[in-house]
Amino acid sequence: MNDEFSRLLLEWYKINARSLPWRGHPDPYAVWVSEIMLQQTRVETVLPYFQRWMLLFPSISALAAANEQEVLKAWEGLGYYSRARSLHKAAQLMAERYGGSLPSDPTLLLKLPGIGPYTAAAIASIAFGLDEAVVDGNVKRVLARVLDYRAPVNTPAAEKELRTIARSLLPEGKAGDYNQALMDLGATVCTPRSPACSRCPVTSLCAAFQDHLQEQLPVVSEKPAIPHYRVTAAILRRGGRVLIAHRPDNGLLGGMWEFPGGKLEPGETDAAALVRELQEELGITVTVGEQLGTYRHVYTHFRVTLHAYYTSADGQEPQALEASELRWVSLDELEDFPMGKIDRMISRDLLAKG
Repeated sequence: MNDEFSRLLLEWYKINARSLPWRGHPDPYAVWVSEIMLQQTRVETVLPYFQRWMLLFPSISALAAANEQEVLKAWEGLGYYSRARSLHKAAQLMAERYGGSLPSDPTLLLKLPGIGPYTAAAIASIAFGLDEAVVDGNVKRVLARVLDYRAPVNTPAAEKELRTIARSLLPEGKAGDYNQALMDLGATVCTPRSPACSRCPVTSLCAAFQDHLQEQLPVVSEKPAIPHYRVTAAILRRGGRVLIAHRPDNGLLGGMWEFPGGKLEPGETDAAALVRELQEELGITVTVGEQLGTYRHVYTHFRVTLHAYYTSADGQEPQALEASELRWVSLDELEDFPMGKIDRMISRDLLAKG
């Protein structure tokens, strides 16, 4: 099956490959950036970010020379901001160790921040033509259906087994196109729901198609329900300025700017939580006023409903007890600071209200 599977897939890819700006790019840097951006993010979302990123940071050296706030601002809206910080740190390491070039050796790639086995294999095969197999969600789905793989695919054991299978199917010297063909097939034809089997080049080899099991495979272990947190944030004003806090680099939304606040504890009202949080974070006692708005967002492992309130501190000077820095900024300046999605929504509401 191995040779026939890769032959059919590569023939299909020659005609049906998606036109993407990092494909055929002369600089391996473009492949690296695209692979990091595509982690847990759809191609359609990534495209405008990739184009803008390459204009702002056209090379590894340019990225290494940028400051972190410029990098985070360019990334704003893509989420998973540790990816941007890892790109920046890796670029600085490559500028120091490899003359501003991306190493082709997967072992060296794995030593760079933000690069795991999948990304290292993708860069090595697509950018450098090495015989490395990739296994992402699309590849797992295609292989599970073609091979009638019945174990849950979202486990470490399945990841290891499917990577071994993927290596066994790899056509020597053609890994770059083959890997991209597999990913394109999973993204456009062998989709999670209602796969377009009539357009699939490998139905003659597909066990799921033969047994009408396309909708049952792959098997995925049920994930626990994600928790929901209620959160408050404060709009502290001083003249025409508002207070924003710079989050520490480690943790969720590291390095981003936010309106101070935090999660409600059991039994707390919004106002009580905000008074407590600002005492802990800023060392001030506040009076909670009118509500600005309610904001919702879903993260990978939890979801948030945030209520933002205008708040006054009666002349007390906030201290950066938990944030790395505090700033009083005008409403017009808010757009210059990288923020997570909810804080950006708050800032734009403030600007609209004046």
